[in-house]
Amino acid sequence: MDQFPPALAHGTLEEVFPDVFFISGTIETVLHEMDWKFSRNMTVVREGERLIIINSVRLRDEGLAQLDRLGRVTDVVRLGSLHGRDDPFYVDRYGAEFWQMPGMAHETGLKSTHTLTPDGPLPISDASVFEFRTTRMPEGILRLDRSDGILIACDALQNWLTPDEFFSDSSRKLMQDAGFFTLANLGPVWVQAATPEADDFSRLKELSFKHALCGHGEPLRDTAQDDYTATFKRMFGI
Repeated sequence: MDQFPPALAHGTLEEVFPDVFFISGTIETVLHEMDWKFSRNMTVVREGERLIIINSVRLRDEGLAQLDRLGRVTDVVRLGSLHGRDDPFYVDRYGAEFWQMPGMAHETGLKSTHTLTPDGPLPISDASVFEFRTTRMPEGILRLDRSDGILIACDALQNWLTPDEFFSDSSRKLMQDAGFFTLANLGPVWVQAATPEADDFSRLKELSFKHALCGHGEPLRDTAQDDYTATFKRMFGI
């Protein structure tokens, strides 16, 4: 019997930038003693024949077949402390290297083979890593030096504009009332749990980027730096 959490409903892999693929799927969880069902995203970066999975979402057989046609999965990257349930599936299926931020401990006991640090090696040749320093839990962002700068984030940056087909009715109502559906948002649950301070976002806005692919929400193209800078000013006065 499969020892990993089952694959839930998801879309199809879309090439949103050259050799950068994006897919939305479902997460079901319990928060504050309530059942939640909403969408989450996975990004796949292709480098030659290698595929690097970021913010893993387990795919069904047809999705895995589509993934396998793109190349060979060699690495799985965990950027956020609140994500990771599907990391063990991909590490086991492909014998992939597993990367996560310093201080992260995977709830399944999965051990990292590499640590993501600003000065250390990375699985993508044109990537750099941004590490949050003020938060109560580890979190990182990858920046790809292509297409004028692409940020790949997990929970810290979100871009949900409207609820999609992966939401339950109850979660749609709760999250609408809580302000989740906001352009270039910071994850409300993440902000509450991680309690980030302004210094992190002062450093983040100094990066040069044009686009953002987040763990939740739609791809934010072309205006990401201006949109997130406005959010940082609104929330932290910076």
